Amino acid sequence: MSDETTTELRRGWTTGACATAATKAALMRLWGGAFPREVGIVLPRGETPVFPLALAEAGDGSARAGITKDAGDDPDVTHGALIVVTVSASTGGIVFAAGDGVGMVTKPGLPIAVGEPSINPIPREMMTSVVQEMAAQFGQAPDIRIEVSIPGGQELARKTWNPRLGIAGGLSILGTTGVVRPFSCAAWIASIHRGIDVARADGLPHVAGCTGATSEKTVQALYDLPDHAMLDMGDFAGGMLKYLVKHPVARVTIGGGIGKITKLAQGAVDLHSGRSQVDFAALAEMAGNPQVADANTALEAYDIAGGLLAETVAKPALAQVQSRFGSPDIAFDIVVIDRKGTIIARAGI
Repeated sequence: MSDETTTELRRGWTTGACATAATKAALMRLWGGAFPREVGIVLPRGETPVFPLALAEAGDGSARAGITKDAGDDPDVTHGALIVVTVSASTGGIVFAAGDGVGMVTKPGLPIAVGEPSINPIPREMMTSVVQEMAAQFGQAPDIRIEVSIPGGQELARKTWNPRLGIAGGLSILGTTGVVRPFSCAAWIASIHRGIDVARADGLPHVAGCTGATSEKTVQALYDLPDHAMLDMGDFAGGMLKYLVKHPVARVTIGGGIGKITKLAQGAVDLHSGRSQVDFAALAEMAGNPQVADANTALEAYDIAGGLLAETVAKPALAQVQSRFGSPDIAFDIVVIDRKGTIIARAGI
C-alpha cells in the first residue's frame, strides 16, 4: 500500500472559522480593552481550535484582528491568506459587510441574497454566536458591524468559480463545519473503499454515499442506517461505484443536493466543482423549461422549475448509475435534498 493512502493528511480551517476567530479577538479589544495573543472558538461539530493573531489594531470606536488561514494539506487557493475582521458599533443588530477582497453577490441562485456580501450562512451563524457570547460576557448590546476583508482576495478569486457564479470583487467566506478536510483523491477514495470493506465484513445490507454532511444526515435518518453504513463519498461517486461493482452491497443509496445530482444525471462521476459543471442548456431540455438555460446555479434552476426539476434530475441520475455500474447484486436509489436537508425527490424506491 502506498504512503499516499496510509499517511494521515493534516486538516485545516475554513475562511469562516478564521473570520469567526478574528471577530472574537476584535470584540475582546473593543469591549474588553485588550487583544488576546491567541483566540479559541467552538466549531459546529464541537472542535475547539486555537488561532494565533496575525494582526491586531485598534481604532477610534473599532478594533481589527487578522488570522492567517491554514488549510492543512489541502491545496486550497486561500491557504496563507490573511482573514481580517473589523468590528464597530452598528445602529442595531449584527450587520455584515464586505471589505477589500471579499466578494458581493450579484446573481441569484446562491445561498446569500443578491446585494449581500458573500459570507455564507454557517459562517454568519458562527460569527453571530460569538457576538452574542462576547456581548453577554462584557455586558454589551450585540449591535455590531462585522466587516470581513482578505488582502489580495480579488486576485485570488480569479482562480476560483466566483466570477462565473456572479460573486464580484473577491473571495467568499465559506465553510459548513469550520474544518478543511485535506483533498487527496487517492487517499479519499481509499477511505471510501475501506468503508465498503467494513460494511461488507459486518454483513450490512444497505450503505449510502452522500455528497456532504447535510445529505448524509438526511439519508441516515431516512433509512435509520448505522454510522458505519455511511460512506464518505463526497465528490467521488465514480470511485465509490466502481469499487461496489466488484464488492457489492445489496442496497446502495446515493444522496446529495440538486447541483451534485444534476451532474450525476448528466454523466459526471467526479462531482467536484473544479472538474465538472452543470450543463444548463441540457438541463432546460430535460426539464422542458427554456428559462432553466439562463440559470446561474442548479439551485436557481430549481427555484425556476420547482419540484418537477428535482424529479427530472433524480430519475436520469439513477439511470446513469444503473447503466454504468448496474449489477444484479445491487439495488440503487437516489435521494435529492435541498439546502435545509428536506427531501425534494427520490428515484429507485
